[in-house]
Amino acid sequence: MKPRPIPAEQIPENPRKTVYPEPFAQQVQGRSKKKLGDHFGLVNFGVNLTRLEPGAVSALLHWHSRQDEMIYVLEGQPTLMIGEDAWPLRPGDCFGVRAGTGVAAQVVNRSEATAVILEIGDRSAGDQVEYPNDDLKAELDENGQWRFLHKDGRPYTSRDQEYPIQAAHLSADSRVVKT
Repeated sequence: MKPRPIPAEQIPENPRKTVYPEPFAQQVQGRSKKKLGDHFGLVNFGVNLTRLEPGAVSALLHWHSRQDEMIYVLEGQPTLMIGEDAWPLRPGDCFGVRAGTGVAAQVVNRSEATAVILEIGDRSAGDQVEYPNDDLKAELDENGQWRFLHKDGRPYTSRDQEYPIQAAHLSADSRVVKT
């Protein structure tokens, strides 16, 4: 079947709200994503249409070792956090961060209205993610699965069981400016 253009509104929301383990998964409540890149079978980079309700965040504050990321604001007035610095955004604003720089970022919706952003990122093998404000780091394994660890290297487990949390297959959800 030949690919054809369609309205982004017709692409279903990702039913899996996050790949973060608890207690971090709760921090992205109010965020929804339509994985535009996945819909078209893209493998080298991902594009998310991300909706942030008031009070929601795009991702935990983070940075990637190998994955470049970019955001573009379509609607609303979210705030870009770069470390401790807050940058008000409006439609038409954009921001990109090169991999490996240690620049941690996230988008926060501090407004009273919904914000909509495009998140764009590559899918570099061997990527690692650092979350400077949380006891969390992530590693992308050879099968495209995210593995979440404590900063001391212990894996997160589900309900303190002895099996590691299995994250979703690599997707644009992993690139969020921050995300």
